[in-house]
Amino acid sequence: MASGDLRAELECSVCLNIYTDPVTLRCGHNFCRVCIDGVLDTQKGSGGYSCPECREKFPDRPALHRNITLRNIAETFLSPHQDQEESGVFCTHCVDSPVPAVRSCLHCEVSLCDKHLRVHKKSPEHVLCDPTLSMESRKCSVHKEVLKYFCTKDNALICVSCSLAGEHRGHRVETLDKASEKKKKTLRNVLQKRLTKRERTEKRVQSLQEHRRKVEEEAAGDTERVTALFRDLRRRLEDLEKRVLREISRRAERISISMLDFIQDLEIKKEELSRKLRHIEELCNVTDPLTVLQESDTGDLCDTEDGDNEDRKRYEKLLRDGGGLDVAGFLHTGLSDIITEVNVYFYIQGAADILLDGNTAGKYLQISDDRKTLSWSDTEPNQPETPERFYCSQVLSSWSFSSGRHYWEVDVGGSEDWIVGMCYSSIGRRGESVMGSNKKSWGLVKTGKKYSVRHYSKDILVATNLSSNRVRIYLDYEAGRISFYDLCDPIRHLHTVTTTFTEPLHAGIYIWRGCIKICGGRREM
Repeated sequence: MASGDLRAELECSVCLNIYTDPVTLRCGHNFCRVCIDGVLDTQKGSGGYSCPECREKFPDRPALHRNITLRNIAETFLSPHQDQEESGVFCTHCVDSPVPAVRSCLHCEVSLCDKHLRVHKKSPEHVLCDPTLSMESRKCSVHKEVLKYFCTKDNALICVSCSLAGEHRGHRVETLDKASEKKKKTLRNVLQKRLTKRERTEKRVQSLQEHRRKVEEEAAGDTERVTALFRDLRRRLEDLEKRVLREISRRAERISISMLDFIQDLEIKKEELSRKLRHIEELCNVTDPLTVLQESDTGDLCDTEDGDNEDRKRYEKLLRDGGGLDVAGFLHTGLSDIITEVNVYFYIQGAADILLDGNTAGKYLQISDDRKTLSWSDTEPNQPETPERFYCSQVLSSWSFSSGRHYWEVDVGGSEDWIVGMCYSSIGRRGESVMGSNKKSWGLVKTGKKYSVRHYSKDILVATNLSSNRVRIYLDYEAGRISFYDLCDPIRHLHTVTTTFTEPLHAGIYIWRGCIKICGGRREM
C-alpha cells in the first residue's frame, strides 16, 4: 500500500488528521477520543446519539473502546514522517518530486537523500551534517569556511583560518567532537542534578498529594463523626429535657398535694377555732356568774397552743420545699455526661498504641508478638521471675500516663470473666493485687452477666449487658476522671470515677480464661 493510501486510512474523519488515541464505536468506525467526545457532547439532549460517519443511531451514549492496534500503526506511521517533514529539508537533486533529505554537505552547500548521498564525494573537505536549510550558520562569517574548531578561551566556534591567522590565533582550540563531548559531560552533570531535584520535587508533590488525601479523608471522617455526635447530643439533650421536666412536674405535684392536705387540715382547725370563738363570746355575754362558772370545757377553750408547734414546723417545711424546685442536680449530672462525651470525641489528638508489658504478666498468661492480645493458657509458661510480675492473671501496659487526656479500647468478646481499667505502678504484685480490690486501681468488672465499676473492693453496678464487644477506658488525668464506655452506636457512657491522682497510671487487664485484644488507643500530645 502506498504511503498516501495508508495515510488516508489512518485519518480521523472528524479532524482529518492522523488518529490520536483512537477509539471504536459499536458500528466499527474509529475516531480520535477527543473528536468523538466532542461530537457526542453536542448530541447530548437531542434524544439520542449517532455515528458521525455511518449515522447509526444509539439510544444511549455509546461506550468508547480503545483501539490499541490502530494506535500503534498510527504512531509507527507518524514516526519517520514527522522526523523528515518537520525538518522541512528536501534533496537538492530530486527536482521531479520532493524527497526528504537525510544529510547536508556544507562544502557543496547541498542537501541529499539516501540515493544521492551514496554517490556523493567523501573527501575530507566534504563535511556532512544533519539536514539544514541554513548552510551559512555552519560557516565562519569572516572567512566563509566550515566551522571545525572551538576556541576554549573565547568560547566560540571558529574555522581553520581563524585559528591560524585570525583573532583566535594562538588560543587553545579543540575539535568540535571533543568540545561537544565536554559540554555534554557538563550537561549530563547538570541533567543529573536536575533529575535529582525533579525526583525530590515529585516526592514532595506526591507527599503533599497523599497528605491532602489524608486531610480530606480525615475531614470526611470528622464530618461524619460530628454529624453523628450532634445527632446523639440532640437526642441526649431531648432526653435530659424530658427527665428534668418530669422531675419538675413530679416534685411540684408532690408539694402541691402536701400543701392541699395541710390546707384542708388548717381549714378544719379554723372551723373548730371559729366554733370555740363563738362559744367563748357567748359565755362572755352571759350575766349569770353561776352559769359561767358551771361551764365544764373552758379549759379546752382556753388552750391556744394545742398543735400549734407542729403546724408551724409543717408550714415552714412546705414553704422551704415550695420556695424553689432543685433541678440543678439533674442538669449537672446529665450535662456532665454529655460534656464528657464531647471530650472523648474532640479533645484527644495524636495516636499512641497501648502495648502490654510481658514482665508484669501473671502465670498462665500469654502475650502475642505484637503485644496487643492477652490470652489464658492452661499450662504455665516458663517465665523468669521478676519483681514486676503479678501472681494473679493480670498484666499492665508498658508505659504510663502522668498527664493529659487519653483513651484505649479493648475487644472483650473472647473472655467471659475479665477486668479492664487503670492502676498505679506501685500496685502490689501479691495479695490484694487484682484491679479494683485496692486503693490503687479502678476497673470495669464482668462477672457472669453483670458489669460493675470496682474500687477498693466496692462495686457500683453499671449494666446487665453490653451492646457491643468493645469497651473504651477514658482518662483525664488533671481532672481526676476515669470513664468507661460501651462502644455501641451511639456510644454509651457506663460510669465515671472522680478522684485525685497521685501517681502515674498504667492500663491494666485481668482475665480468667479466653482472650482480650487491645484495639487501639489515643493520647493528647
